[in-house]
Amino acid sequence: MGALYYLSNFCSVASPRRIGRGRRRRKPLQTVEVNVKMDCEGCERRVKNAVCSMRGVMSVDVNRKQSRVTVTGYVDRNMVLNKVRSTGKTAEFWPYVAYNLVSYPYLPQVYDNKAPSGYVRNVPQAAPPSPDDYGNRYSTLFSDENVNACSVM
Repeated sequence: MGALYYLSNFCSVASPRRIGRGRRRRKPLQTVEVNVKMDCEGCERRVKNAVCSMRGVMSVDVNRKQSRVTVTGYVDRNMVLNKVRSTGKTAEFWPYVAYNLVSYPYLPQVYDNKAPSGYVRNVPQAAPPSPDDYGNRYSTLFSDENVNACSVM
């Protein structure tokens, strides 16, 4: 598809007025995940039809159990979110990541009761304190090579 799009730029017939103007750039292919509260099949169908009507959408996957809508295509993230909100549903970008992708999942505010199983909330990860800092300091404290080591033994 990319090669055909590239070649179509050379084969297109443009009027003399438009030759000097810049062409519109195509949006990059991306996947947008949205958290939408859906109760029934009607809600699911309404959200799916609204998103499918957007220009540039290639596929839409609705998972009612996880309250998740995944849209793949040449679309803008904010446009997808606004289109889902126009159906009357509360929506936000998918705030969760898989549990095994988080380097330190024991930070405060990571666990969320509303998160699906196997997912935790995506929060900025600070580096946990490394055990080498404490262990190295205490091991050299009682070392024979340390001149200021404790001599009471």
